Amino acid sequence: MQRHRAAIARLVAGAFLALLLSSGPSRAQEVVRVASKLDTESSLLGAMILLVLEASGIKTVDKLQLGPTNILRRAILAGEIDIYPEYTGNGALFYGDDQDPAWKDARAGYDKVRSLDLARRKLVWLTPAPADNSWVVAVPRAVAVANHLATMGDFAAWVGRGGAVKLAASAEFVESPAALPAFEKSYDFTLSPSSLLVLAGGDTAVTLRAAAEGISGVNAAMAYGTDGALAVLDLVVLGDPRRAQVIYAPAPVVRAAILERYPAIRDRLAPVFGALDAASLRRLNARIAVDGKVARAVASDYLRTRDLLR
Repeated sequence: MQRHRAAIARLVAGAFLALLLSSGPSRAQEVVRVASKLDTESSLLGAMILLVLEASGIKTVDKLQLGPTNILRRAILAGEIDIYPEYTGNGALFYGDDQDPAWKDARAGYDKVRSLDLARRKLVWLTPAPADNSWVVAVPRAVAVANHLATMGDFAAWVGRGGAVKLAASAEFVESPAALPAFEKSYDFTLSPSSLLVLAGGDTAVTLRAAAEGISGVNAAMAYGTDGALAVLDLVVLGDPRRAQVIYAPAPVVRAAILERYPAIRDRLAPVFGALDAASLRRLNARIAVDGKVARAVASDYLRTRDLLR
């Protein structure tokens, strides 16, 4: 009898253990871990993803502002997070392929990183925003009007005429082959050391303020294409028609297993990111970086105004 009871106990214990093992992955998949990088824009976009998923009845875990690009990339590859906003141009970094001209074309760059990540990493890139967060040069509107500046070609001509240019930029922007040297090569101009105010940090808020206020004679600034301060400070972003810069279009990246479990994520996020052009992102970023609003509150206001949280 005792042996019989022991056998039954072993069967029950085995069945319970099997239930635990089989239910473990299922329980893990009941929640979607939403992450973002540390900066203003990534926090905003991550909050939008989180709010839309919650409104869709999907349980989430908030891992916003988790870390920089390398941390987020490692985390999603390791299955520690499930979805976060990334930039298409970082595909060049992920795959060590920064010489491919595809990265300087919005559609081609998106298609390339989407196909590579799906085939090699089982990651899915969803609908991207029609915005570009790449490096740009911005000037005060008065300077743009006085010198007929609309593009980097106009800027190069201004430099060539001996214009009194003073560009505030980080050391990385000045030295990185992908930044100022790429502009100089594409548009055939060279800024002398006296035309540069090189700052130790990479904070574009500092460079933009210097240009807007003419600090130390600065009348041009390194910026990112969707910086919130651009609109607030009335700075004009100079176009890059020759595509000197890699395009960084933001898009949600999700693990394929999660998307398979929750296919509605694709359709719910498509209209959110599809409407985020550069002007929209600048305004939203400004509410956080300039007005001091909380990213989640800004994201919620934006989504509710556009009836995207139903």
